[in-house]
This record gives sequence, C-alpha cells and structure tokens, in this order.
Amino acid sequence: MAIVVAILLKYFIVEAYKIPTGSMQPTLMGNTDTGIFDRVLVDKLSYHYRDPERWEVAVFKYPLNRTKNFIKRIVGMPGEELMIRHGDLWTRTPGEGEWTILRRPRPVQLEVWKELETARNWKPSPGTSGWSLSENGLRARGNGSMRFPRDGSAIMDNYTDGYPGDTPSKIRHRAGRSGQHAVGDLRLAGTLTALPGLEELVLEFKEGRRSYRFSLPGPAADPQATARVSATLGTGQVDLLEASGRFPFRLAAGEAVEIDAQNMDDLLSLRVAGDVLLELEIAPATHQAASIAIHALGENGADSADSANGSGADLDELRVFRDIYYLSDNVKVWNWPIPEGHYVVLGDNTQDSADSREWTFARYEVRPEVGSDEVQVLRGDYRPRENPIVLPGGEDGPQIFLRDEWGELHTFPGRLARKLAPTQASLVPRELVVGRAVLVFWPMAPSLSVYRMHWVH
Repeated sequence: MAIVVAILLKYFIVEAYKIPTGSMQPTLMGNTDTGIFDRVLVDKLSYHYRDPERWEVAVFKYPLNRTKNFIKRIVGMPGEELMIRHGDLWTRTPGEGEWTILRRPRPVQLEVWKELETARNWKPSPGTSGWSLSENGLRARGNGSMRFPRDGSAIMDNYTDGYPGDTPSKIRHRAGRSGQHAVGDLRLAGTLTALPGLEELVLEFKEGRRSYRFSLPGPAADPQATARVSATLGTGQVDLLEASGRFPFRLAAGEAVEIDAQNMDDLLSLRVAGDVLLELEIAPATHQAASIAIHALGENGADSADSANGSGADLDELRVFRDIYYLSDNVKVWNWPIPEGHYVVLGDNTQDSADSREWTFARYEVRPEVGSDEVQVLRGDYRPRENPIVLPGGEDGPQIFLRDEWGELHTFPGRLARKLAPTQASLVPRELVVGRAVLVFWPMAPSLSVYRMHWVH
C-alpha cells in the first residue's frame, strides 16, 4: 500500500524536482559556479482538471527529447500569434489587427524583476549639496537631485543581474551574452520619510529621449495638491501625457511610507503604502537607454542644506530593478503563430535558456544499404557538439550518432545517410505539460547569504 500511495503521489499529485541550470533565474536558480540548485515542488494534479494558464511556470516533457523534463514560463497561448519586439512580448489574433503588448500580473512582475547593485552607484547632480549616501539609501537635505547610474550610462542586460546574495561574484562572465542591450523597463522602490519643508519629490525615469516623472507633493505643498505622473515623449512636438490623482494628496512629515514606481510593459505606475496611486499608459519606445533620477524641491526654493529650512527627505532601503529583456536577435525564431493545443515557453533568464526560440530538429534520411528503396527518416534535438555526433570513419564514411526525440540512440554510417534540412520545433503540445511549479523549498547557502524558500509565481 505504501508503494502504491508513493507512486500515485509522484505521478499524479506532487513531485520534487531539482533545477540544473540558470534558465529561469531569478525565479528559479541552478548554477554550477555557486553550487546552488533550487528544489521545487510541482503540482501535477491541477492540469488534470484544467489547461495551463499564461505566465505559469510549467514542467513539461521536452518535445525534442521526451525522456527529459524541462521547466519554463508559459508565455504564448493556443490560437494566438506571439512576437518578441524591443525586449517585450506582443500578441494578436493570427495575421490580423494591431499587436498588443502583454502585461504581466503583479505577482509575476515581482518574481521577474532583477535587482541591480545600487551601492555607490548614485551621484549628485551638479549644484546639489547636502545630499549623501546612507548605509542603505539616500539622505537628501535641501533642493537637489541624484542620478543612477552614477556614470550616466544606460542600464544594460548584464548576466548576473538579479542573482541573490553574494553569488554574482562567483559567476563566470558569459562573453557575448551579457550587457548587449539597453533595458528600458525599470523599477525604483524604497521607504520615504519627508521633512516638513519638502514641497515636492520627483522620481524621474529616462528612456532614450523620453522622460517619465512621478511627482509626490510634500508636507509644504498646497493642501489641494495632487500626485501626478507625466510622460514627455521627446518627439519635438507637444507630446506631454499626464495623469493626476483624483483627490488631494500630500506626504506627511516624519512619517515613513513605502513608495514603488515603475515603467513596465508600457505602463507607468506608482504605488504608495502598497496601493496603486497613479497609472499611465504610454506608447512603445524604440530607444531604451534608461536611467533614474530623484529630485527634491524645498520650501522657498532653498538651494542649500539649511537644516533650519527642514526641506528634503530620507529614502531608506532604496532598490533599483530592471525587467527581463527578451532576446530576439541571434535566435532562430522570434515570431510564432500558435495552433490550438500548443504553447510557447521562454526562460526568465533569456540570455541562458534553451527554449522555444532555439528548438530545432536535426534530421537524417537513412537507408539499410546502398541503393535500397527503403528509407527511414530520423530526427533528434539539434545541439552543437552534443547531438548529432559525427566521428571520422573508414570505408563507410563518418560514423553518425543521433539520439532521437524518444531518447533512443541511433548509429549509422555516413554513406547510408543523407542529411536533411533542419526543422524548427518551437511549440509544446498540451499532452506534454506535466505540472506547474508552486514552491521553492531548498537550498540554503549562508556563506553566500542565500536562503531559497518562496512561492513560485
């Protein structure tokens, strides 16, 4: 009975898996450089009663080698067309209408944001005095501003962004796969404590020639002031978009409040104390070189760190994040019409993921002997230097080793085989989807300040 129950649990209810690679970082981690490999619990019961949903992290039989289990995020759904453009995901009805950007729900957003190294990477703007870096944030006194990054460069898709604790220092550099693209989608979060003389705090996001400004009235602002978000699109015309709060809003002096501003999937949003205060949709940006600045305006426009004036603010636990940049260059497929009963899956670590963009069948036409009319077509997962393997041979030509889509190894001489054109195989059939990841329950690596236990979204 115990054996039967164990088998039923494993194959139909729940199973634990080990993550071997970094294809889903930061959501799931597997890295040989650090020796950290997440263990996840996978719910196998739900998909017996319903179909997978977009954004779920799913385990599935790898279509090009069904003896292997893969884990990726479902991004493309049956009956739609999916495209990667400017690092984002877009969808439409196949061959019809305008493309619409895919916007992730809040739990998924929080899962995929990659935190950046912020220590010592803020710099005061010219003319700013009285502003300094604290242990975990900024101390602003008087009028002024700070920018990130300090050298004025754009924020790039560096490979180690988002790795937890002290692991980035252990990870080898990936030549050609790191820091190649400017990332426009950013997030700034922290705890804000306004001083009595603060009139306005502005969180500014730059993206190419564009400027997005989140304005928070301070204690010294007009009692009827409202929070605002504005977008100047930089086209040279009158192109200001603006949204204001529906009710008066001012920061309370001396009261710590959590703020969270972001530009993600062409939607600007500002949260204060966990609640959405402002949102503004914007048009897609072609040039995505991005940076962040924080500005403060004090009472009477004071330009110095006059403590008697009481203008400024403290920003603690200040953190900057960047979004995934989905790579569409140097990949085999970046646009998919998806038939019914199939899905497109991508890794959250788009720089290091064998996913729907790359899957390709290597194919051979093989005969049992020279001149035979009997032909067998074999196909298997194409992986350079791994499958197929071609070794120099003698009279029969090179010897070819090919593992097919069912995991069976075939060996045949080159003189009896004809290499066919490879075919793309970008889709996961519904019947191959096994379950969804629900919980990371291990490991812990105190020496690297890594403690991995969280729900998977």
